Amino acid sequence: MLTGAASPRGIGRATADRLAGDGWAIAILDLDAEAARTAAAEIGAAHGTRAVGVGVDVSDQGSVDAAVNEVEAALPPILGLANLAGISSPTDFMAETVAGWDRVFAVYMRGTFLVTQRVLDGMIERRLGRIVSVSSISAQRGGGTYSKVAYSASKAAILGFTRALACEMGPHNITVNAVAPGPIDTDIMGGTLTEERKAQLSVEVLVPRVGTPAEVAALIAFLLGPDAGYITAATYDINGGLRAS
Repeated sequence: MLTGAASPRGIGRATADRLAGDGWAIAILDLDAEAARTAAAEIGAAHGTRAVGVGVDVSDQGSVDAAVNEVEAALPPILGLANLAGISSPTDFMAETVAGWDRVFAVYMRGTFLVTQRVLDGMIERRLGRIVSVSSISAQRGGGTYSKVAYSASKAAILGFTRALACEMGPHNITVNAVAPGPIDTDIMGGTLTEERKAQLSVEVLVPRVGTPAEVAALIAFLLGPDAGYITAATYDINGGLRAS
């Protein structure tokens, strides 16, 4: 199950496509219900796998419960969860409002909490599960991509959430990890990146380019897969060496 995975150019959609190619049944949850259903239909047809698309507001508990209920009724038990739902937040700190701050944390932190808690009952009962949440190099470097303080702070919260939850879930044979992408060519970076913007974002990257959604998808797919059973409480950087530059 993947949240925020309907955007055609997003990491979530690329991850859903990668997992479907690996034989997973796929549930795409997105605020845009129609886009979620369209993405699921396209992915299911392309890979000959079962796929459903469901509308959800990850910040609302009732919406999350209803969406997961629908997934559980349509697909095999949920063994993997990728928390990918997100919004951009380019507002400077001194111009930020309480409503804007709360909106960012509602999507990233409350959404991750609600969706993860909802699927964990089944994972605990089956003693098997993989959870991967998307953080950002912004949480590690204090910005430097597109979004500002609210985004960086919420993404940093994802890292603490991941480590603490991994400690609680380890005895249940459930792994909990995070990935922290650097600049990736998606529309959350303020729209489709021009070649000039890509060059600007690549200035300090040791591999001198922006990353692709497919590259992040490959990492998430690995962490959700059978070969990652001894990896938990980890944060995987995928940033072309930007953090070290």
